[in-house]
Amino acid sequence: MEANLGRAQAHADQHGYRLRPHIKTHKLPRFARRQVELGAVGITVQKLGEAEVMADGGLADIFLPYNIVGSRKLARLKALNERVTLSVTADSPDTVAGYAATFSADRPLTVLVECDTGGGRCGVQTSAQALALARQIALARGCASVD
Repeated sequence: MEANLGRAQAHADQHGYRLRPHIKTHKLPRFARRQVELGAVGITVQKLGEAEVMADGGLADIFLPYNIVGSRKLARLKALNERVTLSVTADSPDTVAGYAATFSADRPLTVLVECDTGGGRCGVQTSAQALALARQIALARGCASVD
């Protein structure tokens, strides 16, 4: 395990990548913390519950690349955003509207545009849709965009 983690980070370092590993294979805060100790800039998680577990385990920079919808999940996301550096994605105006209604300008949520890169699962389909969504994020109170 240690050799694999070291190899992945060494490859990223050698090529100038900012590694943000997905924890879906190990799902263990201990291993995620070790990845950060070795140089990862943060972690990526699949689900809100995983993000909460990782935050409880001491991880401070978490990317959740999935749309979070519904008042209960948005409330949990807001509580998590108070504890860690958090970023999420959106692929629709409705998702951005939910984020904007939940978060405030004093502690905004960082939102990135999710683009379909060929998998056909989720994400905007065209560059025009991506631009329109990015503009909505930039203008939404409670949302912060990445430069």
